[in-house]
Amino acid sequence: MKLLTLNCHSWQEDNQLEKIQTIVNDIKEKSYDVIAIQEVSQLINEKSIDNKIKANNFALVLLNELNKLDVSDYKMVWDFSHIGYDVYEEGLALLTKHDIVKEYSFFISRNHDINYWKTRKIVGASINIDGQLMDFYSCHLGWWIDEEEPFKNQVDCLFKNIAFDKPTFLMGDFNNNAFIRDEGYDYLIEKGMYDTFSLAKQKDKGITVKGKIDGWDENKNNMRLDLILVNEEIDVKSSQVIFNGKNKEVVSDHYGVEIEI
Repeated sequence: MKLLTLNCHSWQEDNQLEKIQTIVNDIKEKSYDVIAIQEVSQLINEKSIDNKIKANNFALVLLNELNKLDVSDYKMVWDFSHIGYDVYEEGLALLTKHDIVKEYSFFISRNHDINYWKTRKIVGASINIDGQLMDFYSCHLGWWIDEEEPFKNQVDCLFKNIAFDKPTFLMGDFNNNAFIRDEGYDYLIEKGMYDTFSLAKQKDKGITVKGKIDGWDENKNNMRLDLILVNEEIDVKSSQVIFNGKNKEVVSDHYGVEIEI
């Protein structure tokens, strides 16, 4: 089984269409079982295609571009958490080529006002992969030190909304540097999660952010913000950072993480 997570920084990138092609070419090549993406935006004023999904929804654009490459077996789950840059509905998505049994979407922030940029939602799905039911969640959390929206509160709310009665993967941008002790990363591990990076037999340094990005305006350090966590100890063949200029071209202000189980 192959998994990918990426904070795609959608519609905020220079050469956005070229970067979309880099992403879809990789998906075609790797044939991931499940893909979690964050900062998946669509214009508020764009025409609706299906229910709440609009024509320029970034995840839908990926699916349409995959169709042009004769890759038509992926389906998507998407919801938005807040309004971004006054013009976008910014959300999260899961893409999978397997059967989606159930979809999930819920707030983890104290604030549920979609007009507030710190409002956070989680998107998830129960997916049948070769006869085994597994849960996957695309996650985009806040920062460790935030009086309005403390990270601990968001994690506690996240865990209250998940059954953990089957293999469960939390994938995404956790906005907490895994290289720093006694903060958000350690709090997640103390909750009983296993880091697939730590479990992997083959891995790189795991760095997914270098320097200043949105939300980390003063950062000058290498950080590991993007993680794939699982609720049980599993056999992970490899964990690699992708879209970092070494393993595929850069497509976002975050690099992605791909694992093989």
